[in-house]
This record gives sequence, structure tokens and C-alpha cells, in this order.
Amino acid sequence: METDEFEAVRGEADALTRARRATSLIATYQQRSTELARLRRLAIEQAARERGMTLAAVAAEIGLSKGRITQIRQSAPPPERGLFGVGPITVAVPTRAMPGRGLPVISAEDSIAAERMTQVLTDYGFTVEQYRIPIGGEWTPMGDVVAICGPKSSHVTADAMESDPYLSFSPNESGKWVLQERSTGRVFTSGMDADLATASDVAYIGKLNYRGTDLFVIAGVHAIGSVGAVHYFAGHAAELYAQVGDHRWSAIVASSHDGETITSSELVCPPRIHE
Repeated sequence: METDEFEAVRGEADALTRARRATSLIATYQQRSTELARLRRLAIEQAARERGMTLAAVAAEIGLSKGRITQIRQSAPPPERGLFGVGPITVAVPTRAMPGRGLPVISAEDSIAAERMTQVLTDYGFTVEQYRIPIGGEWTPMGDVVAICGPKSSHVTADAMESDPYLSFSPNESGKWVLQERSTGRVFTSGMDADLATASDVAYIGKLNYRGTDLFVIAGVHAIGSVGAVHYFAGHAAELYAQVGDHRWSAIVASSHDGETITSSELVCPPRIHE
């Protein structure tokens, strides 16, 4: 398919269109190249581990020097990059209507979460752009997407969460949004809903099935919970990847905050792979 796109760019008559399409395709190729470097590093380490081979032997088998193998293992992206896809990645956040404001706005917490998630992804070598989900939540995820958006703000994330065999995110009898374990009925609530002075929240995180494609979702019960989830990713992505690999999965993160600053974050419901 990319070969067809390449030839289409070469054959494009309009110069401006050709330049735009070439720029887009270069970004795609660069992301694929970065992902191939990650996959090669993983394969080298897997071959050495599973076949009981030395790195020098692996190097000889694939036509590289031992020094090049060492360089690859030191410079290639880490395995946990695979949590988020191949790239480029879109970080999507919902917009909201505000009385007296003609244009839709993004909450301060969602903006912080998006900026910090963008930095996490950039550090893993992704090309990242941000997208504002329209009021009403009607949008179509394209490519690799991290949606910092709960089910209340968009039917897209609500539909994706319905595919989760382990966790749900819905209002309880009193109308408060809660996370719940489907099999046991265990409920995870935001501390802020019990006491507004309580500086803690919970967030849903996971890679989900949305109409046959992957959609990475971060959704706090309150927006600050999403910031807490990003805080957790920043320090624990390698641990998560070791448990879930490239599979679809979900988990729950609890976090505490001081204003907009996250002071702690931890898993309170461990990641489980979706079969």
C-alpha cells in the first residue's frame, strides 16, 4: 500500500499537493523505520534468550558485527514503545461549551494531560499531533490515537469501553460516574465525589477494540484523574509492557494531587489482557 502511495506522490502533477503528500509520507516512513528498529532489537534479544545464543552468534546469523548489535541494543527504542502503536500518533481531547464563550474550550486538566502525554510519546520517538474532539463527541479516530476522553464526553470512547470484558465505566444509582469490575462487582470511585476536599481520583486506562482497530484510552472519573494516569505512564510504561505486550488490555490508576500537580499514582486494578 505504501508503495502505491509512493508512486502516487511521484505521479502527482500539482506541485503543492505533491509537496504536502511527500511530507506526510516521509513522516509515516520515519515512524515505520523507528518501529522496525524496536522490533529488530526485540528479535535480537529474543533469539539470544530462546535459542541460548550469544550476541556474537546472533550477529553472525543476521549478517551484522557484534559491535553493531551492541549499538542497536543501546540506540533502538525501548520495548514499551509498542504500548502506543507505530505512529504517527494523535492525542485527542474533548472540547466543552462554556456559558458566555463563543468557541468551545478544553479543560485545564485535559490540556495538561494532553501536553504531558505528548511529551511521553515524543520521548519514545513518535511524531505527535493533537486533536480537539468536537462538542457532542462525534469524531472518527484515524491511525494510532490516544484519546484522553471519558465515555460521557464521546460515544467513541464509550463504544470502545463496551468491548472491555473486565471493566466498565458508567454512572451509579446516584448518577456519579464510577469504574467497576464486571466479574466481581467491585467499584472504584473518585475520592472527590465523596468529599470535594479530597485530592484523589481514579482513571481508566487501556488499549481497546474500536470497530476492529486499536484505540488507546485514558479517562479519569474527573479530568485530574487523566493527568494522574499520564503521570503513571511516564514512570511505569516498561512495567506495563512487560505484562501486556502488544495485546489489548485495561487497568485502573488511582492518583493524588495538590492542585494540578500529581503527587502520587498507582495501579489499583492490575492490567488484564483482552482475549
